[in-house]
Amino acid sequence: MGFQFIFSVQRLAVFQRRCLCATGIFSCIVLSSFVGNPAFAQNNSSTSKKKSPTQATAPVAAASNKSTPKASTKVIVAKKPKRVRITVTRQPPSGAVAEVARPSFATALGLRGQHDELSLKSSVALVVNQDTKEVIFEKNPNVSLPIASITKLMTAMVVLDSKLPLDEILVINAEDVQSYKHSRIALGSAFSREDFLRLALMSSENRAAYTLGRNYPGGMNAFVAAMNRKAKELGMANSKYADPTGLMSENVASAEDLTRMLSAAYQYKLIRDFSTLPEQTIVINNRPQKFLNTNRLVRSGNMDIGLQKTGFINAAGKCLVMQARVNGVPLLLVFLDSVGTQSRFADAERVRDWYERMPLGAAPAKRQLM
Repeated sequence: MGFQFIFSVQRLAVFQRRCLCATGIFSCIVLSSFVGNPAFAQNNSSTSKKKSPTQATAPVAAASNKSTPKASTKVIVAKKPKRVRITVTRQPPSGAVAEVARPSFATALGLRGQHDELSLKSSVALVVNQDTKEVIFEKNPNVSLPIASITKLMTAMVVLDSKLPLDEILVINAEDVQSYKHSRIALGSAFSREDFLRLALMSSENRAAYTLGRNYPGGMNAFVAAMNRKAKELGMANSKYADPTGLMSENVASAEDLTRMLSAAYQYKLIRDFSTLPEQTIVINNRPQKFLNTNRLVRSGNMDIGLQKTGFINAAGKCLVMQARVNGVPLLLVFLDSVGTQSRFADAERVRDWYERMPLGAAPAKRQLM
């Protein structure tokens, strides 16, 4: 009986030791699983930070002496590299010559950028009293330069002088299309001579101007000859015309010559009306097309403009001629080779403001045009 009791106690002791051993092993496994878990390490560390894909943490050496203060963790942040946008320039086909914008004639002559008392951006400027022919302001007035679409004023005078019927229907053909490839007036479009004249003066439509010359008696050569005869009659000694659109740089004139042309064109009511029309809608291929005046001063109504024409080709720069009333005085204004898209209009407004500040009758007359 006593032996059995001793044996039972021994077995119980062995069982308890096995349970304690198993419990210790289990605790070690659980503890190791927490220690190996990065989330557990992050939650229990006051110095660790969340890592992004672009961050890296430098290794920290463990302290060998417990009395040594704990080293702070240094975090090195690597900046995300910037993405550089690469623009690829397409190379021209083999054998092709890349077009380079040529400087204007005025630039080549050294006229661009010259200072004047009004700080105009135009290389050439002339302001003349239409009634008295007195020159009020001038800047390089006698230099003969390309005039671009200002040419169309001469085109309009020659067409009207011919007395050809304005209601005659003209048709755009392949030759007209070839003259200027970018136009909303498509091949086969048919309009009256008056319609084409309106578009040429208001919206500076090149195909319209070209077809007006092509349908002149004797054709284009006869039309250009008539343009040069008209210039000679007006005393435009420094002018020459080569086509009715102004696209050719051979269309040249001086500022003085252009004031003579302005004064003559002002005598034609249709030229006054068409050139100052803000907009016009016509139907092309059963679709309405709105054409705007190329002069923003006409569209805005900020000046009392009686006649105007704009122009631009690389050789001429930005150009503008106008007849406008300022302080009740009719002025002829010429601006050639202006820098920037809007500077020619700004030059016209600058001249207007300058003239309006003058006392009545105090405008300085530099000389008088013959």
